Amino acid sequence: MAQLAEALGVTGTPTVQDGTWKVAPDKDGSGPTLQVNKQAPGTWTYARHGMGGTDNCPKGKPCSGTSTAPNGDTGDAVGERAAKDAAAPVLKALGQDDAKLDARQLMGAVRVVNADPKIDGLPTYGWSTGIQVGSDGQVVGGSGQLKAPEKGATYPVIGAQETLDQLNSTAGDGRVGIGGCATPVPHADDSTKAEGGDGAKQAPCEPSSAPPKPQPVAVSGATFGLATHFVAGKQTLVPSWLFDVKPKGAKDTFTVTHPAVAPKYLTSPSDPGTPTPTRQPGGKGDEGRANQARAESYSADGKSLTLHFWGGACSEYSASASEDGDRVTVKITETRQKGEVCIMVAKDLKETVTLDEPLGDREVVNAAGGGAVPRT
Repeated sequence: MAQLAEALGVTGTPTVQDGTWKVAPDKDGSGPTLQVNKQAPGTWTYARHGMGGTDNCPKGKPCSGTSTAPNGDTGDAVGERAAKDAAAPVLKALGQDDAKLDARQLMGAVRVVNADPKIDGLPTYGWSTGIQVGSDGQVVGGSGQLKAPEKGATYPVIGAQETLDQLNSTAGDGRVGIGGCATPVPHADDSTKAEGGDGAKQAPCEPSSAPPKPQPVAVSGATFGLATHFVAGKQTLVPSWLFDVKPKGAKDTFTVTHPAVAPKYLTSPSDPGTPTPTRQPGGKGDEGRANQARAESYSADGKSLTLHFWGGACSEYSASASEDGDRVTVKITETRQKGEVCIMVAKDLKETVTLDEPLGDREVVNAAGGGAVPRT
């Protein structure tokens, strides 16, 4: 955080408040502010001026460095090259100086440099850093992740064509995302009235029984990389193919991603970030899978040690502990029967083990990965 603060020109002593590191002005609250979540991956946000901007302005003139929204510009946006140059010191402090940059986005007089960093040598999608550059060429805002992700388990992957086939097999099935179908706002002369008015309550819409016919788009390229997905409520980078597509009549291409993990492993309800496959698909002994889950936290009461972890809705779990000096190594084993159909959802679970001696000051570590387990 200190390196990032220096690159942004933020001075002051970091303090912790509600799980967040913060460097903020100590006077009128108008100076630069940098906040970093303590919990990995350390999501950070930066603002050059606090609420309302600086009040240290020459009489009758706009404050230096301000860049207002459209219809209120204090100057023209800088060019793409100038914006990238202004963002370079910040990206270097983040260890992202090799990131792929896109500086086409404009917010009034502010140009945004979006950086997609490489992680473990692979390009990423959805793990972007955004650097906002004002009309004076200075960084006025930004956000991103401070800490590089830790490598998780290893899974078999599939090629670009097979991944594209998987993507196409889910296209045009009538789903429209989280919101389901949308209901138009009623007109004043409709027989049904808007919520809160008079008249009969409008019935919820129903998805069309005849899904719209998929419209093909051309794929001009495919790159193997890492794309973000939420796994057990956590943002996770998953091996994926990044497809460059261009709809008919469009000026520019855009990116569509799909996991490149073998489909067999995408159906597991357990957290993909913790278990490691014990065998290749179709291997001997595939009548049931036994994987390890990772403890996320623990609580202790005398000799009782309770482990909290994420697990699948249809799996069975057991826990064990090995005591060695000032360390207690815990292991959570998942068992799931072959061929069982299960919803793909993770649950917050716990298992309790009994130690030979009270835990005391001993450290608790995971057998899966060897990392320390925090106390609840």
